[in-house]
Amino acid sequence: MTRYARWARTEHRETTRIAAMVLVAPVFLGLLPLLVGAAGRRIDRGIGLPPLRIGIAGQALGAALTTAGFSLGLWSVYVQLDRGRGTPLPMLPTQELLTDGPFRYCRNPMTLGAISAYLGIALMARTAAGTTISLSLAAALVAYLKLLEEPELADRFGEPYLAYRRATPFVVPRLPGCAVRR
Repeated sequence: MTRYARWARTEHRETTRIAAMVLVAPVFLGLLPLLVGAAGRRIDRGIGLPPLRIGIAGQALGAALTTAGFSLGLWSVYVQLDRGRGTPLPMLPTQELLTDGPFRYCRNPMTLGAISAYLGIALMARTAAGTTISLSLAAALVAYLKLLEEPELADRFGEPYLAYRRATPFVVPRLPGCAVRR
């Protein structure tokens, strides 16, 4: 039995799940945005890169991506805590397969939210290094999801998860009205 399977066998109290999220929230809502924005600008200056020339429209796009991304991420966490009786953390996983709320649009809405938010911060900070950091975080997260989380979910939830995986996009939702060709 894998470590993930052992973790998934234990349902944790709501107070434990909330406490865990309170402890990790500063990393995702504070440290990583600071790394992308402030550290990104500092790295740009250190290696002689000028600020990105994106104009007011680019900065407005950054603000929209940041707002939408954090909103989607927080909605996803709420659904995991409430309906899934778990968290996004592997050691406190959801106890049921989530296919509604933000999970009806894509299998990894929190990932979409995080990537959007951090790229938005990089745009608002006008930093090439911050953009690179955001894309590197996105690549690491996608690798984790594909290599570790998806096999664990398939093992834990079986055919219901496999059917959901076949029917629902990985990260980027389909546009309304766009049919899937098989």
